[in-house]
Amino acid sequence: MAAEWWRGSVTYQVYPRSFQDSDGDGIGDLPGITARLDHLARLGVEAVWLSPFFRSPMADMGYDVSDYTDVDPLFGSLADFDALLTRAHGLGLKVIIDQVLSHSSDQHPFFAESRASRENPKAEWYVWADPKPDGSPPNNWLSVFGGSAWEWEPRRRQYYLHNFLPSQPDFNFHNPEVQDWALSVLRFWLDRGVDGFRLDTVNYYFHDEKLRPNGPLAAKDNRPPVNPYEMQDHEFSKSRPENLGWLARMRALLDEYEARAMVGEVGDAPHRNLDIMAAYTRPGRLHMAYSFDMLGPEFTAKHFRDKVEGFFKAAPDGWPMWAFSNHDVIRHVTRWADHGAAEAVAKQAAAMLLSFEGSICLYQGEELGQTETALEFEELTDPPGIRFWPDYKGRDGCRTPMVWDGSAAGGFTTGKPWLPVKAPQAARHVAGQEGVAGSVLEFYREMLAFRRATPALRAGRTRFFDLPEPVLGFARGEGLACAFNLSPRPVVIRAEGRVEGPVHAAHLGGGKLTLGANGFAFLVPEAGKLSLRP
Repeated sequence: MAAEWWRGSVTYQVYPRSFQDSDGDGIGDLPGITARLDHLARLGVEAVWLSPFFRSPMADMGYDVSDYTDVDPLFGSLADFDALLTRAHGLGLKVIIDQVLSHSSDQHPFFAESRASRENPKAEWYVWADPKPDGSPPNNWLSVFGGSAWEWEPRRRQYYLHNFLPSQPDFNFHNPEVQDWALSVLRFWLDRGVDGFRLDTVNYYFHDEKLRPNGPLAAKDNRPPVNPYEMQDHEFSKSRPENLGWLARMRALLDEYEARAMVGEVGDAPHRNLDIMAAYTRPGRLHMAYSFDMLGPEFTAKHFRDKVEGFFKAAPDGWPMWAFSNHDVIRHVTRWADHGAAEAVAKQAAAMLLSFEGSICLYQGEELGQTETALEFEELTDPPGIRFWPDYKGRDGCRTPMVWDGSAAGGFTTGKPWLPVKAPQAARHVAGQEGVAGSVLEFYREMLAFRRATPALRAGRTRFFDLPEPVLGFARGEGLACAFNLSPRPVVIRAEGRVEGPVHAAHLGGGKLTLGANGFAFLVPEAGKLSLRP
């Protein structure tokens, strides 16, 4: 099992800019993370995922890399990374690092060479295309961050592809030299001792070489969305079949090393997403697929059941990684605020997520019940937030600094934080919840300990009970039933068994399980019986 440590594991995502600043410049760094690793060990997670800390102009906060094998001075040095890795391993924590291989920064030396002419050693390392006869881009592909996915380069008299910012040109993975180089980057970090990779935009590596135009998605209503990217079916600009062979090459590299793992960020249209995750997690490809399916506003029993059942039906040999929050979406306590009080929703979300079959990813601050930060336009740093304001406010609201105590800037920095720590967030800090019975932090610790001590929660298969909304109920293995009331109104169902483990607003008696507002309970067999019924 040591080789498959990732199966059923819990990973904690650290956003380095916002976790802990060690030098007073207002930006988090690697020494700061190292100083706070004890918090993660005490929490009870098994791995830490570090968002990008590589050299970068920071146009997209590190997801535009200019040197893949060095640390940006904002965050420290390679020696600081080595110290972090040593400390994490000493605490029994695995370390997963982001790899942003689908595109680079336009400041990367490879792109500087590629854009200079059509005849140079890096000329075909990025995606270039001739204009149409009228001078317009070669097709209708759109950027995730708005506008055309094509940018004109006068020196080559061609357009280059960028699925994100114009300063994030896409590598041409149809070129074997690019694949070989990308493998060398992975090997650099594997040799340094990392335990695995989170692969950013894993389904964006390849594009359709014929540059066929994307078709439309069925309109949801008569008004276009805030971002027209959501109007296209991105059949040809991503998720291409050639990706499968490349995933196999990466997997073969990781298999040369002991107990390493990679999880891919998979995001596509709902009608295609499950099939892609299934294909990507077949044997010999990704170890895990990081799902977007639970990062939206939906909060119903049917939604969660459909996503879990749907994955394992499509990918019986695959393995998912579930998350409720990350650095790209509104924090889930805020997203689901209409479904209960903040602390109750925070605890229920923890209990539910940590009882799902698969591996789990927690985002920094959610163990405090942290909420989204409301920012003014002049406080924004995120490019899509600035572009689509005010209907879309961007991703800065979930990226504000971790709050450690009640001091200025929440103990994150002695300087001015790069994003503000506002009063609603400052009220939820580690020191104020540490050792406090009933706090969200202590509940996370309790729930994580329960998951570690309960084999069914790590490896048991899932069987759902047919229960009416708003109750979600399922069995893990043969010996554990999980029941959740996804509403602020009490509900009663019939139940056989006895309550064991973390519980909230729940009472079992007389064959009935009463679940109060956002109540939940775990049941084990009593006299050989275990069931949940309407």
